[in-house]
Amino acid sequence: MIKIEYDGTNYNGWQIQQNGKSVQEEIIKALSKLSGKDIIVHGSGRTDAKVHARGQVASFHLESSIPIERLPMAMNTFLPMDISIKEAQEMPNDFHARYSAIGKRYTYHIYTGRYRSPLIKNYAYHVPRPLDLDKIQQGINLLIGTHDFRGFMSNGSSVENTVRTIHSINLEKRDDNLWLTFEGSGFLYNMVRIMVGTLVEVGISKKTLENINNALEKLDRKYAGHKAPPQGLYLDKVFYPLTH
Repeated sequence: MIKIEYDGTNYNGWQIQQNGKSVQEEIIKALSKLSGKDIIVHGSGRTDAKVHARGQVASFHLESSIPIERLPMAMNTFLPMDISIKEAQEMPNDFHARYSAIGKRYTYHIYTGRYRSPLIKNYAYHVPRPLDLDKIQQGINLLIGTHDFRGFMSNGSSVENTVRTIHSINLEKRDDNLWLTFEGSGFLYNMVRIMVGTLVEVGISKKTLENINNALEKLDRKYAGHKAPPQGLYLDKVFYPLTH
């Protein structure tokens, strides 16, 4: 198991695809150079183009004489500067980065300054107006818990079970920066970004708390808000059972 940090600005997401470079592809290429073999790499889940990660997890089977504690350094030698292996750990044969996961934590960064900031344009969502944090907190309270989140999922997902549990959503504000941290059992396609977009619209009185209730109860995407842009989203951590 490896833990990966990456700046997603220049990538079309985690998963290998035909229309641009991916983080997964870079990991596979590094392992191939290191081992001389084609290694199959499984990620804990997809991240979209321009989404970042502090704690993406991947798993693979590797026969190597390199000590496990030296594997991050060895892999980083062959990786671009916007991807870094932060940790490596030997795991049982049945461990799988995706299927063994029991939860995830994401953080979303919103910048509310009046003028855009070139320094963080690739790392935050610029909302140049005041947000009503009390209303946003009320919206957060409605989202926490076990719900069918079909109304907060983008089209294009083949997932049949859309029930998920949100354990916590933490709201933190410092100056013109706002962070929303989501921790849950799992997340649907674009679910975090749609929740953020909905909460932003609640914060500017474009959506109401009733809209959130309708999205949850009627399972209809039209009641939720817009999908917040990808660059403000960070995959912070993937959780696994203590046995792993």
